[in-house]
Amino acid sequence: MIKTLCFDFGNVIGFFDHDRAISKLARHTDMAPTELALVLYGGVILDDYEAGRIATPEYVREARLNGRVDCPDDEFLAHFVDIFWPNPEVCDLIPKLAGRYRIVLASNTCDAHYVKYCEMFADTLAHFHDTAGASHRIGARKPHREFFAGAHAFADAEPHECVFVDDLAVNVEAAERFGWKGVLYRPDGSLPHRLRELGVVAD
Repeated sequence: MIKTLCFDFGNVIGFFDHDRAISKLARHTDMAPTELALVLYGGVILDDYEAGRIATPEYVREARLNGRVDCPDDEFLAHFVDIFWPNPEVCDLIPKLAGRYRIVLASNTCDAHYVKYCEMFADTLAHFHDTAGASHRIGARKPHREFFAGAHAFADAEPHECVFVDDLAVNVEAAERFGWKGVLYRPDGSLPHRLRELGVVAD
């Protein structure tokens, strides 16, 4: 019997697009947008930030330096986090599941993005029993096993009693190796059916 549902955030609960941030930050650098995107999102620095190995001030300092971004830290952060918008399909489903199952977060995310979407999606996340399953708080990122072990601490269930919903196959496969059941999310209306196949029924 399924007791706990573990949800990824990005492109599941809320959609995101880093280009929204890049288009604004590119006004403050002589670097091409594609190159700036690689600096901010394609290197070790973001991996370290999402795994909690560095804090927000250090990420901002290094990102601005490496990206030659000439704007104040608070303006950089305001643009950096302005990337999210809701996925109604999942946001509407969460309250219907929360009465029957424990709902927890299991997401790769850095501190600044976490703070932003917890504020933006407060109504949806209020139905979660725990939102601490974020990589920067766990100290490891998906698809590493250490992430799933850390997130499972919030599940209050055995691994086989947990279902994990994520938009990336590599993460779903890693969760299944850990012992969770996995659902590869696609924004096509099929999520309730996919969950029902695993015995998960919404109110």
